[in-house]
Amino acid sequence: MARDLLDRLGLTNHHRVIAGYAGGPEPRDGIVGSVNPATGKTIAGVRLDTADSYEETIQRATAAFKRWRAVPAPKRGEVVRAIGDELRARKEDLGRLVSLEVGKILAEGIGEVQETVDIADFAVGLSRQLYGLTMPSERPQHAMREQWLPLGPIGVITAFNFPNAVWGWNAMLAAVCGDVTVWKPSLLAPLTAIATNEVARVVAASMGHQGIFELVIGTDEEIGERMIADKRVPLISATGSCRMGRHVSQQVAARLGRCLLELGGNNAVIVEPDADLDLALKGVVFGSVGTCGQRCTTTRRLIIHESIADAFYEKLAKAYETVKIGDPLAPGTLVGPLINERAAEGFERAIAAAKDQGGQVLAGGNRVSSGEVASELSGGTYVRPTVVRAPAGKPFPVAQEETFAPILYVFTYRTLDEAIELHNSVDQGLSSAIYTGSVRSAERFLDPSGSGSDCGLAYVNLGTSGAEIGGAFGGEKDTGGGRESGSDSWKAYMRRQTCTINFGETFALAQGIRFE
Repeated sequence: MARDLLDRLGLTNHHRVIAGYAGGPEPRDGIVGSVNPATGKTIAGVRLDTADSYEETIQRATAAFKRWRAVPAPKRGEVVRAIGDELRARKEDLGRLVSLEVGKILAEGIGEVQETVDIADFAVGLSRQLYGLTMPSERPQHAMREQWLPLGPIGVITAFNFPNAVWGWNAMLAAVCGDVTVWKPSLLAPLTAIATNEVARVVAASMGHQGIFELVIGTDEEIGERMIADKRVPLISATGSCRMGRHVSQQVAARLGRCLLELGGNNAVIVEPDADLDLALKGVVFGSVGTCGQRCTTTRRLIIHESIADAFYEKLAKAYETVKIGDPLAPGTLVGPLINERAAEGFERAIAAAKDQGGQVLAGGNRVSSGEVASELSGGTYVRPTVVRAPAGKPFPVAQEETFAPILYVFTYRTLDEAIELHNSVDQGLSSAIYTGSVRSAERFLDPSGSGSDCGLAYVNLGTSGAEIGGAFGGEKDTGGGRESGSDSWKAYMRRQTCTINFGETFALAQGIRFE
């Protein structure tokens, strides 16, 4: 099945891909193996870039940028439209490759590619709306305006968990803004990156635009460090851990470059006594177990009013018991594997720490044994989605950390102010939600003074996962402060220029200064 899929996507004949490669996920002799986390078996090998090939790529991207920026924005939009159409035609296969390579269930894999299609559609419209402003001048016969100009080759560093969509958020907007994208994907998902980038590259080239979408695949030491230190790359958009983001931001800041950071999340849901509890239950379960807890927007904390907590815990535990774990490509599966053994070990360490700190496991808490899944899945990294009740009135440090696994920590509260304080008590600030039937509680959570949720995303009566592309996506605090996707996120990929024109014949200075 994997070979047929690679054939359909044109990967078996790609110069980077080594079909039949038997090596593992650790780079060796300039090759990395892409491993299916559902089975533990290698799908194919991928040739890595070197310092020399990186240099060649950046030189191509720099030359392409000088040509691409001269293309009128609506014409650039036509190229993006064609890319979106081709992605739409290949959505099923690309979505299946996402599932195969990173373990998402098929619906999520296909849904991720749909996100890229959607942002392409958004970008097409945006190509006619890169608006500047006009401003009145204080000087007679003078005019002022601002315009937005292409920035340059954009470096995009993506994580394994969204190996298609996060590139799309960046690349489609950057393209209509007149920028070239140089993509460094995770070494855990290189095949998805090759297949996706090939779609964009081939479409653009067929329309006369070579070099608009470039790809570099390599280790952080060999390629990542070069990219973030490269002055020819004015913007680095990086998705990953908070630790990684701090390093990237320091290196880019040292050369006075720009960063767009999308880092970790420790997202919470508040459930009020008057909430629609069936709706809340569905939102919490999907938010906490979807993608096996490996989304930056995964629900990691539940903060529920003490008057309804016990009954909700019982329903939550029963719901977790019905979650089907297994082959992400099989119909009916709701939770696939963790990405690798390292992630499973992190899951086990977090559970052990939670118990040591007084937490009570209400559901899950262990791995799925090889005998509980089909024999072909015995090499996969499967764990049971877990609910842990926090100890009352005691510190619970493990809940301050983001464990990239399906662990939900649950807390109780008495007043909404107490719940919001607990909600905001973590270092990250990505996604947040409240379930309530009260307009007052909802508006308190969204308080425009800033005393409500301190996250970049705030939802009422829906969960923390599943952002739409129309709104800007990103978070505050240790989440990095970046914004991608919709709204005015396009401004990150351009530079602002204020223009003042003297159309008269007099010499006039601002602030009333006379120089005669």
